[in-house]
Amino acid sequence: MRAVVTDAEVTLADVLSLRLAIDEPLAEGAELVLRHRATTTERRVPLGASATKARDATLAVSLAPLTLAPGRWDAYLAQDGPRARLRSVDPGFSLDHLDTYALSRRSLAYRAYRTQGGFLALKIDKVEPLAEVRAVWFREGRFEVTGLLAFTGLDDDESRHEARLALRRGEPEAELSVAATVQGVRFHAALSLCDVVDAAPERPGVWEPVLEVDGLPGPLRLGSRLDDVDGKRRRLHYPAARIDGVPIRPCYTADDELRIEVGG
Repeated sequence: MRAVVTDAEVTLADVLSLRLAIDEPLAEGAELVLRHRATTTERRVPLGASATKARDATLAVSLAPLTLAPGRWDAYLAQDGPRARLRSVDPGFSLDHLDTYALSRRSLAYRAYRTQGGFLALKIDKVEPLAEVRAVWFREGRFEVTGLLAFTGLDDDESRHEARLALRRGEPEAELSVAATVQGVRFHAALSLCDVVDAAPERPGVWEPVLEVDGLPGPLRLGSRLDDVDGKRRRLHYPAARIDGVPIRPCYTADDELRIEVGG
C-alpha cells in the first residue's frame, strides 16, 4: 500500500491531524506506529477502515494519552503485512501556528515535521515559560531585543505588564537591569552597552539575559526555539560591537539560549 501525507499538523489541543493520499482504502487492523528514534520504544494506534473507494483519509490522533517521551518519533503505517515509513510532502512548518501554539501553558510541546529524507516525524520537547527572541541587535550603543512570551498562559492582547530586563554574570558576579515593555505577550527591551562594560571592566565574561514579568512565578530565560533552526550557536554569527575597545557580541548556547559575550 502506498500512502503519502499531504497535510500534517499538531492542533492546539495536541491532536495529530493528518491527511493521507492512499492508493487503496485503509482496512480493518490498520495502525499508525510511532517509534522513538533513540530508544526504539513504540506506540501503536488503531486507525479503522476507510470507505471502500477512498483515495484519501483523514486521521486525528490525540497525543497526550500516548505518553510519548521527549525526542523524535518516526511515523509508520502498518496494514496487511510489513509496516512502512510514512512519506510526507508537507514541510510541517508555520511560524504563525507555532506562535499561537506557544500561547498556552504547557510542559510538553509537540511538532509534526518532514525529515530531510521526506518522511513524517514528531518532535517532542520539554518546555517551560520562555522569552522567545525574534530580533536582537546592537545599535546606537545599546543592546536591544524583541520577541514574545511563550508557554506562559498570558493572553495575546493589549494589556501591559510591568517588566524588567536583567543581565547577570558570575566570576565576578554582576547584574544590570532596565525597564522592559511587555504588551500582551510581546516584549521589547534595550540596555546601554557602556553600562555592561563598566559593570565588570577588569575581566571579560558572558552575560545571561533574563526577563522578569510581574505575575509570572520566575524570570524567563531568553532563547530562540519556535522555529526550524536547531543549533544556532553553529549557524548564527553576529558581528561584534566595540565599546572603548572592548568587543561585545550576542551568541547562542548549545540549548539555543541567548548570551552576551564581553571581551575575549
